[in-house]
Amino acid sequence: MKEFNTNSLVRENILKLQPYISFRDHNEFNAPVLLDANECPFGEFNRYPDSSQKKLKNKLAGLKGLSPAQIAIGNGSDELIDLIIKIFCEPKKDAILMMNPSFAMYGFYATVNENEVVKLDLDENFEIVKDDFLKITQEREIKIFFLCSPNNPTGNSVEDIEFFIQNFNGIVVIDEAYIEFSGNRSGIELLAQYPNVIVLQTFSKAWGTAGARVGTAYASEEIIRFINTVKAPYNVNSLSQELILSILDDENKLKENVENVLQERSWLEEQFKTIKCIEKVFPTNANFFLIKMRDGKKVYEKMLEEEVLTSQRAPAIPDCIRINVGNREENEKLINVLKGIPS
Repeated sequence: MKEFNTNSLVRENILKLQPYISFRDHNEFNAPVLLDANECPFGEFNRYPDSSQKKLKNKLAGLKGLSPAQIAIGNGSDELIDLIIKIFCEPKKDAILMMNPSFAMYGFYATVNENEVVKLDLDENFEIVKDDFLKITQEREIKIFFLCSPNNPTGNSVEDIEFFIQNFNGIVVIDEAYIEFSGNRSGIELLAQYPNVIVLQTFSKAWGTAGARVGTAYASEEIIRFINTVKAPYNVNSLSQELILSILDDENKLKENVENVLQERSWLEEQFKTIKCIEKVFPTNANFFLIKMRDGKKVYEKMLEEEVLTSQRAPAIPDCIRINVGNREENEKLINVLKGIPS
C-alpha cells in the first residue's frame, strides 16, 4: 500500500468543518448549577447525555487495548456507516465498493449521499474473486470498500483480509457485526499497521441489546476525530450508555450468549439435514444460516402463514432464505413448520 494521507481522502468541506462541542462535557466541574442547555430542571432523565461518551470509551479502550481517541460510538453501526460515507465521499462524484450480496445499508446510505455504488460479485461459494477485485480497483477510483466479515446474508467470513487492505488506496471498512460467533481475529489488531482501516462492531448481536442501538468504530485518532466532528451532538442516549456500561461489567454476559447461540446453531444444523424442502445449507460463521430451498417462495410463504418470520433473499439469491438462530422453543417451531412442507 502507498503512503496513506487521510486528509487527501476527506471531503474539503468536512476538513473545514468545526465540530459542535458541548462545553459541559469538555470541562470538569465539582457541583455545577446546570443552566446552560435549556433543559427542564425536573425529571429522572432531564439532562442531556454525555455527548463524548467518555465513560463508555474509556471502558472499551481498556478492553480493546486502544486509546479512547481511537473509538467512536454511534446510534447503531448504521449511523457510523452513514457518517463514514459523508466524511469521505463527495456527492455526485465519489463511489463506494461493496460485496454482492452483502449488507444492503452500505448501498442505501451511499445512494442517499448521491454516491455511486459499485458491486463486487461474489463467486458460487460467496467468496471474493481477487482478480475481479483488482480489476475494479485498478480501473476505478473508489473511496471506500465495505468488507462485511462474517458477511450478511451469506454467513461466511472474508479470507485474507490483509490482501484487500494492501491493494486498496482508499478507506477499508471491516464490518464485524457477527465476529463474536466466528472465532476469527478482529481487524482491530490491524489498526496499528494500516491507517486506512476502520473496524465496526455492534452491541446488537452477540451482546443481545439491539434495542439500545449502540455501535462502535475503531480507527486511527485522525479518522475518529472526523467522525466525532460530523456526528450529532447527543447521538447516543443516557439509557443506552448506562446499559452498555453495565453489561460490559458482566464478564460472563457475552460468553453465555455466544455459547448458547453456537449450541443452538449446531442443533439446527443437524435438524436441517432431515428437512426435505431444504436443498443446501451454506456454511456459516454467524448467528444465522443462508439456506437454499427447493421452492423458496413456497417455503417462505408457508413459514409466514405460521408466523415464523424469516428473511427472503430472492431474487438476489434465488430460492434462498436467511434464518437466524433463535432459542430452543423458537427453533423447534421452525423445524416443525419446515418438516410439514413437502419437497
